[in-house]
Amino acid sequence: MHDIKALRDAQQNFDEGMRKRGIDNQAQMLVTKHDAWREAVRELETLQAERNETAILIATLAKQQDGENREKATKRAKELKTAIAAEEDKVRKKDEQLKLVLSLLPNIPSRDVPDGKDEGNNELLREVGELPTFAFAPRSHDEIGEGLAEMDFPRAARVAGARFSLLYGNLAKLERALATFMLDTHTKEFGYTEVCAPVLVREETLFGSGHLPKFHEDLFNTEDGRYLIPTAETVLTGLHAGEVMEEADLPKRYVAWTNCFRAEAGAAGRDTKGLLRLHQFSKVELVSYTLPEHSEDEHGRMTACAEEILKRLHLPYRVILLCAGDMGFSAEKTYDLEVWMPAQGIYREISSCSNCAAFQSRRLNARFRRRGVKGTEFPHALNGSGLAVGRTMAAILENGQRQDGSVRLPEVLWELMGTKELRNCAS
Repeated sequence: MHDIKALRDAQQNFDEGMRKRGIDNQAQMLVTKHDAWREAVRELETLQAERNETAILIATLAKQQDGENREKATKRAKELKTAIAAEEDKVRKKDEQLKLVLSLLPNIPSRDVPDGKDEGNNELLREVGELPTFAFAPRSHDEIGEGLAEMDFPRAARVAGARFSLLYGNLAKLERALATFMLDTHTKEFGYTEVCAPVLVREETLFGSGHLPKFHEDLFNTEDGRYLIPTAETVLTGLHAGEVMEEADLPKRYVAWTNCFRAEAGAAGRDTKGLLRLHQFSKVELVSYTLPEHSEDEHGRMTACAEEILKRLHLPYRVILLCAGDMGFSAEKTYDLEVWMPAQGIYREISSCSNCAAFQSRRLNARFRRRGVKGTEFPHALNGSGLAVGRTMAAILENGQRQDGSVRLPEVLWELMGTKELRNCAS
């Protein structure tokens, strides 16, 4: 959410940031709406002042036993009551209109974010790891999983519908092992606090993270007004909604492994085969709250934590700085990690690490207090996948595949899996 007072003082900068997002000339419209709200507030305050004066006058006239003027004043008091109720409704509606427009506008990109409309304008920062070579045509992860007799899409479709998966045996165990490896690394080595989080949240929580109202069509909701989470980011950023933290308590770093649910509205025909774009998938999510002056460093730190998981799994990847038009709604700056998928011969996103600055904390009214300073400020909130578990599994299957259909597992998973490779035991 944007601060309308700060916006008024920097209208040109605001419009420049919105233009990078493909949205033109918003500042003047917002200022006009804000002016209309302020004028309504002034009118309300004038009426309230007159009401108070009239109440005093009525009491005075009563003591003076001036019945005629007291009757006139009483009549005016009734008129003021009606006028104040109408003006309060007017103020409320104008406030709601302004907040609705503000809530639908994305965060302003950081100055070092490249201009551009889509992924074609993203900036490659680095490539890490050596691409595997094969003496055979590499198979896709879903072909490998089905060949192992441990990945089942037809039965999943009969049970739940299209774009769900069933995993058996060692592949089910691999999902659990990957999540355990990621969680242990982030908690024991990188200082994140593990959270076992709900997957059903209130509307206010999704508003705070920026998923509502704009992305309603991409969410699954229940009849009682709650929503299945599209990512644990929504829960973790919402942990401090309405709270005032102390400066000494920052940064706060959280990690959670949850199932995530996305309707993927408008994604028909795009990457719907295999594990890449399911309605339900699991993900290890990282979230930080930090001091504003430390958020850039925290962004680099979070990205490095996600990268370390890929390095230890020996999965080739690259780091991309997203352009303004390709960033998520709440992000000020985003680094994408893309893992190599041999079957398609391309890199695919496996993590997005975003600095959202004060955008989410303002929507959530999550604040902090500096030591010895009056008042409060909004901390900066950051989030990133550390990593998407299903996509990590897909990358392991494709990069570790052998010609006989078996898969060599990364060494860091051997103890957790109790084996160094995956094979179809029936073959």
